[in-house]
Amino acid sequence: MPINYARRLIGSERSDTANRHLGFALAFVAGAINAGGFLAVQQYTSHMTGIVSSMADNIVLGAHGLVLAGLGGVVSFLLGAVCSTLMIHYSRRRQLHSEYALPLLLEAVLLLCFGLLGSLLATVAGLFVPLTVMLLCFIMGLQNALITKLSRADIRTTHVTGIITDIGIELGKLCYWNRSPGLPSVGVDRQRLRILLTLLGCFFLGGVLGALGFNYLGYVSTVPLALFLVLLAGVPAVDDVLRWLRRRLAS
Repeated sequence: MPINYARRLIGSERSDTANRHLGFALAFVAGAINAGGFLAVQQYTSHMTGIVSSMADNIVLGAHGLVLAGLGGVVSFLLGAVCSTLMIHYSRRRQLHSEYALPLLLEAVLLLCFGLLGSLLATVAGLFVPLTVMLLCFIMGLQNALITKLSRADIRTTHVTGIITDIGIELGKLCYWNRSPGLPSVGVDRQRLRILLTLLGCFFLGGVLGALGFNYLGYVSTVPLALFLVLLAGVPAVDDVLRWLRRRLAS
């Protein structure tokens, strides 16, 4: 990956093109984690709607253990979003180049932990659920908050329900028959429709490859995803380290 492209992709100075390209990459990663993770923990870890709904069902059914398990997943996702936001604002106040890169680097480290220690973590109970579930939910919350703040909520990479809803809205505009003269016409935003379809395709492709990887390789299949995130986020972090070193040497 060219250094200047990587710097623009995840640097603190944003553009619509950089947001889209990063969104495509992270949608692929999210799809791989979500689908591959399901084979590991038997739970989709980005689907908070389903988890909260299952908690309501299990309260009625009296399955209190499953309610607590759902709560563990929701709290982990929430803490991931909180952590991402804290890191972004900490970096922003200090004018770091790695404002958005740090959450991705943390995600890479956590994926490495999952890939190398997953079978061990699966036997350790955390907040009512195995640490593997908590770890994946935390990662999904971390990434979702990052791309939401980075794109000002214009792009989501783990929230496919929203992507498909927006695709439906644009298709509805495309199908609308503007037959009333004098009234404002309804027009489809073709560029936005292409972006949404690409995000959905990247998520699906990532899901297929993530499921194949875990099915044949197990936990270690997440290691390439971690290295990919390091490749995406490494340049701004190195820029900050070099700037810090120059200041230390100058003083």
